[in-house]
Amino acid sequence: MCCIPGCLRLARNPHRDSCEGPGRLPARFSDSLQTDVCNGKITSTYVSLKINKYKELLMERTLSIIKPDGVQRNLIGEVVKRFEKAGIRIAAMKMLRLTKQQAMGFYKVHQERPFFESLTDFMSSGPVVVMVLEGGDVIQKNRDLMGATNYKEAAEGTIRHDFATDIEKNVVHGSDSPATAATEIAYFFSELEICR
Repeated sequence: MCCIPGCLRLARNPHRDSCEGPGRLPARFSDSLQTDVCNGKITSTYVSLKINKYKELLMERTLSIIKPDGVQRNLIGEVVKRFEKAGIRIAAMKMLRLTKQQAMGFYKVHQERPFFESLTDFMSSGPVVVMVLEGGDVIQKNRDLMGATNYKEAAEGTIRHDFATDIEKNVVHGSDSPATAATEIAYFFSELEICR
């Protein structure tokens, strides 16, 4: 009898007594793994594949923007260094200058707020650097690194505490949820531009 509980091949053909041979396991397993698992051995290859699968499931993406004040003050390297030091991977990155209309489109969720005009004026006032960050729990990690929106309330050692000069010129933007991250990433990047 096969040693793999619920083997798909056996479920389709109950008269088989073994799952040995290429292509007998579900496609997500490699042929080299086939014999090891069927012979009742769990190899390091098998464990690595399982761990990598769980990592993929836990992997998040978020959008980060270095705002015009951060670019103008040459803080790009400092911000990137903090991300990398925290174990965050940069999966995509580019510099661009938003038009007023593009800034309004990006911040349309805030269009009824009193700060909408000044925010979109500021975000279109100079180049920005947009990045896709990737890692486990990266949305929260990024928000922890950035600090509170109001730099006066930001924890010591955060980007905003260390570099922001006012509530609008607070150096960085970061998505606040998985749904927001997906929308914001798609605003700036196609899937082809995001490296795995």
